[in-house]
Amino acid sequence: MQGAHNWAENLDKTFQGHGYDKSCTDPQIRSRVLNNKLTLISTWTNNILGTSSTAEGEKLAKYELGSSYKIKDIGEEKLILGMHITQSKNGDVTLTQKAYSECMLKYFKINHCAPTSTPLPPGSLLSIDDCPTTSQKTSEMAKTPYCKALGSLMWLQVTTHPDLTYAVNILSRFSHNPSRSHWNTLKHTLAYVKETIDYGITYRGGGTLNSIGYIDSDYVGCKDTRRSTEKNVFIIVGRLVS
Repeated sequence: MQGAHNWAENLDKTFQGHGYDKSCTDPQIRSRVLNNKLTLISTWTNNILGTSSTAEGEKLAKYELGSSYKIKDIGEEKLILGMHITQSKNGDVTLTQKAYSECMLKYFKINHCAPTSTPLPPGSLLSIDDCPTTSQKTSEMAKTPYCKALGSLMWLQVTTHPDLTYAVNILSRFSHNPSRSHWNTLKHTLAYVKETIDYGITYRGGGTLNSIGYIDSDYVGCKDTRRSTEKNVFIIVGRLVS
């Protein structure tokens, strides 16, 4: 842990010395505007992914990092953290996770199931009343990979599948003590991933970063709290594509 901490501090000093500012949302994202050239850099461990608004800005960023560390330039990135990156000539960037999704479905033995067209079963109303109430049933459900599958869906949700947000939010409420009905519903969501396995997000060049929020409130839809359950709540700055 101490080595990782020292490395993080070293990176901070290096990027600060080259005029980069940290993102308030994610400290591993850094940006710099120099002579009207925007450069963005993300780091994870000792790997760096960056982009610049000009070829000159890209060369300068690589030169500066090369003067501080021994680096290896692997060129245009195609795959990062399970995400496949496709760049078009007009500047659009599309992120997909087909390979990750295929591995996930195979791991949880859902790869041969019939795909579903909705993230949750139509009319589904899950409740804490469905949670196991005996030690025997709790022990039986402990054998299911509920939390592991839910965590895998969360990674899809925060990267390329915002359409999973509502389903993941609902299923997360029962992760402490899931029932058979909760597990079956989660498998339905996995089957939806199979149906939408080619979906991804496209960030288009030349547009604005104005976000658009969508909320579909059903008014007193939660069986446990009788509060409104807001379905399909997510902020879009890209666009889902198939």
